[in-house]
Amino acid sequence: MKKIFTILSCVALLFAVVSCAPKERHAKYVFYFIGDGMGATHVAAAEAYLAQKRGAIDLDPLCFTQFPVMGQAISCSANSIITDSSAAGTALSTGEKTNNGMLCIAPDSVTILTPISYKIHDAGYSVGVMSNTPINHATPASFFGHNVKRGNYYEIGSEIPGTGFEFFGGGGLYHPNGRNKDKEHNLYDMIAEGGYTIAYGYDDFQAKKDADHIVLVQAEGSEDICPYALGRPEGALTLSQIVDAAITVLERNPKGFFLMAEGGLIDWTAHSNDLAGTIFEVLDFDQAIAVALDFYDRHPDETLIVVTADHETGGISLGGKGYTYDLTVIDKIKESTTTTDLEKYMNDQQMKTDINTEARIGWTTGSHTGGPVPVWAKGVGSERFAARQDNTDIPKKICAAMGVQF
Repeated sequence: MKKIFTILSCVALLFAVVSCAPKERHAKYVFYFIGDGMGATHVAAAEAYLAQKRGAIDLDPLCFTQFPVMGQAISCSANSIITDSSAAGTALSTGEKTNNGMLCIAPDSVTILTPISYKIHDAGYSVGVMSNTPINHATPASFFGHNVKRGNYYEIGSEIPGTGFEFFGGGGLYHPNGRNKDKEHNLYDMIAEGGYTIAYGYDDFQAKKDADHIVLVQAEGSEDICPYALGRPEGALTLSQIVDAAITVLERNPKGFFLMAEGGLIDWTAHSNDLAGTIFEVLDFDQAIAVALDFYDRHPDETLIVVTADHETGGISLGGKGYTYDLTVIDKIKESTTTTDLEKYMNDQQMKTDINTEARIGWTTGSHTGGPVPVWAKGVGSERFAARQDNTDIPKKICAAMGVQF
């Protein structure tokens, strides 16, 4: 009897210890920022510019480079050491590799790969997908679309109404009437008929923000990308405004939310080896992350912010001849007094080359490169990202941080 009593006491004690053990906290709110084409040196260039502006030999940290956790991610695709954005976006959204040019379809061209945005939505969270490029462009599209060809923009855009996601935001939609403008059903009309309220610009969003499902794009008649940060006209839709709008819509869900936000124009400026444009796009991306950081400060025990890139673009190097470089030379572009001068710079490759030479900055290519990309994280579950990892690991870790079955 004494032996039985001892066993029962041990079992009771063990049960008490297990019962009192703290449960793992899960992230209720997740921000997943992807700087398209943003390698470590793009970030360093922006930080060096800020330091040189104040006359210092230093790197002034951006808000996200001060996050307590940093790792790196390998970016190769299933069929190439150098990935494109659709394959990288697929890896970052589904946790699976595919071939360059394919979007959430396996290399066999048949098997559909499911982005975590759908899994998170099925678990009861609200979901937002946004960029400052077209919504149906490679990276944002990899969080809702599926196609063997990333360039089938009309077909990819037509998937938006069926997602049920609460928020989409971006410059606009590529090929809303089809590549040859021959589609009978316009994408905007299709999305509206699918139950979404379309807001044209930030002011229009403020008037429509109570809608359950919203697509925020620029004012009607604008281009399908948001204006570049360099020379952006007053009143134009910004990446920061889209993040703010997304939070307004998504935080209404008591369960929580997931938001993927792409800074897509970093890639576009880097493709043209545009030093000034690239630095200002990275700074603009940082300002958008600062909006999420403000939200984090209000919900520090429930929020996770992850910042990474899909690949590096341009092979930028800080330094040419000699042990120095001067990024403040780009201010002559920023402070140009006329729109014509800015437009000339944006469209004149020789002017970009001259600025690079004057700044002593080098570029190795006008395309993508194949090195690993940085990963920064802050908040609930952020310790998972302090590692050398494959890009396919990141969505799996996000689901684990949220307590969602991958």
